[in-house]
Amino acid sequence: MTERAFRFGVIAGQGRTGAEWAATARRAEELGYDILLIPDTLFTLSPFAALAAAAAVTSTLRVGTYVLNAPNRTPAHVAWETRSLQTISDGRFELGVGGGRPNGHADTAALGGLWGTPGERLRRTAETIAAARDLPVPPEVLVAASKAGMMRLAAEQADVVTFGLPPATTSSGLFRAAEEFRAMSNRADQVELLSGVTAFAPSIFALPEWLSRQVGGDPREMAASGAAAFLIGDADRAAEELLRRRAEGGFSYFAVNGMFMEDFAPVLQRLRATEPLPVA
Repeated sequence: MTERAFRFGVIAGQGRTGAEWAATARRAEELGYDILLIPDTLFTLSPFAALAAAAAVTSTLRVGTYVLNAPNRTPAHVAWETRSLQTISDGRFELGVGGGRPNGHADTAALGGLWGTPGERLRRTAETIAAARDLPVPPEVLVAASKAGMMRLAAEQADVVTFGLPPATTSSGLFRAAEEFRAMSNRADQVELLSGVTAFAPSIFALPEWLSRQVGGDPREMAASGAAAFLIGDADRAAEELLRRRAEGGFSYFAVNGMFMEDFAPVLQRLRATEPLPVA
């Protein structure tokens, strides 16, 4: 299993003003994050417009979708938006796409789309990837996968894979998903594995109650049971845990809830210090 260099993303989707959203993007870049990621929901900013604004106020920060619900747009629409954003960002856009988040059918209906069967959503995802790959400057492609069909598509097509697992999944469950993926792919070493960090706190009692709306349960109970989405402890302990997840599970890309962007920055800095210097 090839050990990749660490990469870090911030997942954000809200800004009360344009200035506030721009400040989030600039701050992510200042703190050393590699990419700003935005969800695709009607409760967050429109992905392509928000990412264009973020790219306009940064110079090295990459921008990406985490992830587009394929039923919400035709493949041609996504390709058009991708080509535009690749131009505006000077090639810093990464396309994340999947067959639809849980309860995503309501957003699709509100946008006038057709949710479709699981098989139809899988085909729409494949068609969306193909349309993006056909562009003059194709983006890197992230696929969110959980079921067997999407896992196979990710094994064949993705540059980056994230697994759609329940919030209470432990690191052991995370590693099992990675093993299943590697078993079905003959190009697994070419694929970056991404894991989300929902929260980072010094203790389970420091986890804010509002997280329950995001995870659909008691975050303290989940963290106490070993849920991998929660990093608990100081920066050194968190860094050690992420080093373990890279060594044992192959996860090198971690996307952090934007509400914890500042708190997580010392972890990022410690892990950057563990990487070998580039050869001149």
